[in-house]
Amino acid sequence: MASLPARTFKPCIITQPTPRNETLLSMCPSLSAPYSLPLPLCNGHVETIFAALFRRTPGVVYDRELVHMPDGGLVALDARATPAGEDPLPPTAPVLLLLPGLTGGSEDSYVQHQVHGAAAAGFRPLVMNMRGTSHMPVTTPRFFSAEDTGDIRRIVAHIRNLYPQSMLLAAGWSNGGNILTRYLGEEGDATPITAAAVLCNPFNMVRYPPSTQPMCHENMSSGFSLLYNWNLGKSLRRIYLRHAPLFEAAAAAGEVAYKTDQAASASTISAFDDAITTVTYGYASVDDYYAAASSDRDVGAVCVPTLFVQAEDDPIAVQGAIPREGLLGNPNAILALTPTGGHLGWCGGKDGIFGAPWSNSVVLEWFSAIQKVAPLDFGKDQGGALPEDTTYSIASETIRKVVA
Repeated sequence: MASLPARTFKPCIITQPTPRNETLLSMCPSLSAPYSLPLPLCNGHVETIFAALFRRTPGVVYDRELVHMPDGGLVALDARATPAGEDPLPPTAPVLLLLPGLTGGSEDSYVQHQVHGAAAAGFRPLVMNMRGTSHMPVTTPRFFSAEDTGDIRRIVAHIRNLYPQSMLLAAGWSNGGNILTRYLGEEGDATPITAAAVLCNPFNMVRYPPSTQPMCHENMSSGFSLLYNWNLGKSLRRIYLRHAPLFEAAAAAGEVAYKTDQAASASTISAFDDAITTVTYGYASVDDYYAAASSDRDVGAVCVPTLFVQAEDDPIAVQGAIPREGLLGNPNAILALTPTGGHLGWCGGKDGIFGAPWSNSVVLEWFSAIQKVAPLDFGKDQGGALPEDTTYSIASETIRKVVA
């Protein structure tokens, strides 16, 4: 496609013109420079599918730490294994926590590229794989939830105690970005995270008054976007079937009224959430769960510099769901809106349409700028080990995971 005619685009930046924001933006050239995209990819659906099917991966090898949660569940923290002959990072290297999208994990191409690029830039990338994702064992009848921020809160505390002298940064895509936004809003200025980047955030999963626009879940329930709904529903069903006996036993014992038959045949996200997620977390309906899980109401409470990157033609995280007024009202938020990109696509990167996404450079520029702008003493809550939480203890084990 390199020889095909292309169009040139430029991101639109929406933020308060504070001195800090202007300084940070001046150090992120990708946010002001134009990028090119072949004409056949100038469609949100086409770019989304092309990236998912044809983007090459750098073949990152991980060391996996299984972190045990208070209820007995497991969350996997994947760290890039240092290749032979490469010097290990110093213990003070900045840590970059990465949260993949729904059903995604450290093996996904966009995650691998971010890990590869971050390590080359001197960051210590750590990928948080949600319960049940990335071929991880499930030990309790409970999957991840877009509403529950308990696991990320404990992982952040765990990382802070592992690397007490390192600056802690975080980035999340899609559902992972939604969870990260909710966590940051809930924690406010108490979070040990210095800065964040959020990409392809669905923000608002259901329509609630006074909005009349279809939001993310509704948009995925009709037209071509049903394809994504079916694909993600299939992935959720596949994860469930690997661990169905846990849920069936809990339902048979009368502990939780899981709809196991429905989960085993679920063809959409909402069918699965109705059968498992709403039951696990005690919601009366799927819409109640989606309303509680939406992060648009949390953006105003985010207290650390956060770059939100969205694509106008995203067929999943639709632009109508972006809380522009809420983001503009928060001096800590910068919204970068690209005309193209689809969902997790952004094939206009400097490495070509098969290489790292355009957003990869944006995230690295952003966090490199944060390192330079943030004061050396970045706050009493952002340096040093955190007090041990006496309500639970975290045990962990490390294994080697190879990603082809």
